[in-house]
Amino acid sequence: MKKGLLLFVVLFSFLSTRAQEGCGAVTGTNLENIDYPFPVDRIHLDIQGEQLQMAFMDVQPRKPNGKTVLLLHGKNFCGAYWEQTAKDLLKEGYRVVVPDQIGFGKSSKPSRIQYSFQLLALNTKAILDRLHIGKVIVVGHSMGGMLAARFALMFPELVTQLVLENPIGLEDWKRVVPYQTVEDWYATELKQTYESLKQYQMTFYYNNEWKSEYDRWIDIPAGWTRNPDYPRIAWNSALLYDMIFTQPVCYEWEEIQAPTLLIIGQKDRTAIGKNKAPRSVGESLGNYPRLGRETAKKIKHCRLKEIDDAGHAPHLSDYRQFRKALFSFLES
Repeated sequence: MKKGLLLFVVLFSFLSTRAQEGCGAVTGTNLENIDYPFPVDRIHLDIQGEQLQMAFMDVQPRKPNGKTVLLLHGKNFCGAYWEQTAKDLLKEGYRVVVPDQIGFGKSSKPSRIQYSFQLLALNTKAILDRLHIGKVIVVGHSMGGMLAARFALMFPELVTQLVLENPIGLEDWKRVVPYQTVEDWYATELKQTYESLKQYQMTFYYNNEWKSEYDRWIDIPAGWTRNPDYPRIAWNSALLYDMIFTQPVCYEWEEIQAPTLLIIGQKDRTAIGKNKAPRSVGESLGNYPRLGRETAKKIKHCRLKEIDDAGHAPHLSDYRQFRKALFSFLES
C-alpha cells in the first residue's frame, strides 16, 4: 500500500512538473536531443563575420514526379513540424526540401547578426544551389509565408507555384503599433515560461483547443528556457521579431508572378505587438478572414481557401482540409 502511494506521489509530482515546464528536459541549443523525421544535412555559411551552419532535410521519393517542394517553417517552430505534409508529398512523387532557417531548429544561433527576409531567402537559395534544384514549389507558413513571398519576389524564375498558409505580414503593424526595441523584445523573451508559451499557441494556433499531438511543438521552446544558453536563443528571437515587425511584404503582393494558393484559418487573430497598441486599434488587428480576402484580390493569380475552424496553423490543427487544398492546387 505504501509503495502504491509513493508511486502515485512520484507520478503526480512528475506530471505537475511537466505541466509547469513542458517535458522537463533541457532542449539542446541546436536541438541535438531532438529527432527529426528524416536525415539532416547542413551547409556552411559565412554571414557578417560568423561561421554558421544551416540545417535542412532533403528527401527523395521512391517514384519521382520531377517536382520539388520547399517547406518553410514559422517563427515558433522548426522544419520537423512539416513531417506529415512531407510524407504525403513524398507518396505523390515530390522531392521535399525542408530547411531550418538560421536562428531556428538545428541551425546555428548567431551571437550577433542583422536579420532580413532577403538574407533568409539567399540562405535558402544556397541550399537549392547546393542540391542543383532549378525549379521549386514554395510552401510557407506564418513567418515562413513572409519568407516565401520574399523568395518568390527575389527569384521569380525559380518558383513555379506558391502556397501561403496563414502568413503573417498581411498588414503593416508598425503603422499603428508602438515600436519596440530589440532590447524590449529580448526582455519579453527572457520571461517566457512553459505556461506563457502554451497559452500563446493555444490561443492563436489551435483555437483554444489543445491536443496531445501539439505537446512536441511546445516542449522544444519550453525546453530552451531551461538551457544555459537561453539568453543567446532569446536574443535571436528578439532580432527575428524586429525583422518581422519592420519588414512587411503586404505592399508587394501585386508583384508576385507565381500561381498562388492562400490558405487561411478563419479563427486566426495573430498580430505582432497588438497587445502594445491602443485597445481600439489592437482589437482590429489580425482579422484573418478580412485580411485573407483582401490579400487574395491583390495577388494576380491567387486561389483562396478558407478553413472555418482552424487557427494560425491549419496543417497541424486541421490537416485533412489543409491537405485537400494543397494537393488540389498542386495538381491544377
